[in-house]
Amino acid sequence: MGEEARRTRQTLDAQLLAAHAAGDAAALVALYGAAAAEAEAHGDAEAAAFYRTHAYVFALESGDPAADALHGALQAAGREE
Repeated sequence: MGEEARRTRQTLDAQLLAAHAAGDAAALVALYGAAAAEAEAHGDAEAAAFYRTHAYVFALESGDPAADALHGALQAAGREE
């Protein structure tokens, strides 16, 4: 992982921690989705699935309409039925 990718991941991690502390479900869906895309862009399928699953769970819990797209992405990756 390059320095720019490392900084991006650190920034996302800090934002995720802040969103968890604030209980901001919409931000958690967006940030976990962004972290999944970032991991995918760097060829890390396991991390992408981890982050996307978290985005999906928070979307389901909060009634976020992104849940359907996240579910579809997990299915396409073979991570969900």
